[in-house]
Amino acid sequence: MHNYSFNKDTLAGKTILVTGAGDGIGRTAAKTFASCGATVILLGRTVKKLEAVYDEIVAAGGPEPAIVPLDLKGATKTHYQGLNATIVEQFGKLDGLLHNAGVLGVLSPFEHIDHDSWNEIMQINVTAQFMLTKALMPALKRAAQPSIVFTSSGVGRQGRAFWGPYAVSKFATEGLAQVMADEYEGTHVRVNVINPGATRTTMRSKAYPAEDASKLKTAEQLMPTYVYFMADDSIGITNQSVNAQ
Repeated sequence: MHNYSFNKDTLAGKTILVTGAGDGIGRTAAKTFASCGATVILLGRTVKKLEAVYDEIVAAGGPEPAIVPLDLKGATKTHYQGLNATIVEQFGKLDGLLHNAGVLGVLSPFEHIDHDSWNEIMQINVTAQFMLTKALMPALKRAAQPSIVFTSSGVGRQGRAFWGPYAVSKFATEGLAQVMADEYEGTHVRVNVINPGATRTTMRSKAYPAEDASKLKTAEQLMPTYVYFMADDSIGITNQSVNAQ
């Protein structure tokens, strides 16, 4: 799937929601999905960033996207249910859901982990993903072959010193994906996890400020894996946790 080749029709007719679509991997995934023919729903916290992605997609000739400004830290069940109703009303279905939004928090020794920071990271990286996915299941089930993709990390498979709540949140993400995949096995819903690996993003530079970013893969280079899991070529593939590089 690292070498998966895609074109302007690979995702034609699909509606895909991307969280954290304002920058980093989410922004690149949204633009790539649109270039493959998908109508993308851009969910993020900062309207200005979402509008910039919207403009780039339209300028490139992609299907007109939708913008959903939503702060996952404070969003409620009502917000998510309203989003599901809007998607069903406007698009009839949701073919794909890419959980990309996440916060890193501060890397610190275990004894210095701040309780409020712990709660915020769990809220955004785990609880909000659960709430959003649960609320969007009706829209997803209306699609012929819905695909749910979660984002993990190397520290979500093997704990590492100082990564505290972020690592724990990614272990939880892997667990949530496994529970869902097992539960929906045999149905038309597939659930998978992508670990993007070291990528040239703001989050990465925050975690590794001294690193030479020019030696890292760009988000664009990871896109074959992301498109593969949203495309019909991955129908029947579920409960996988894969590395994008």
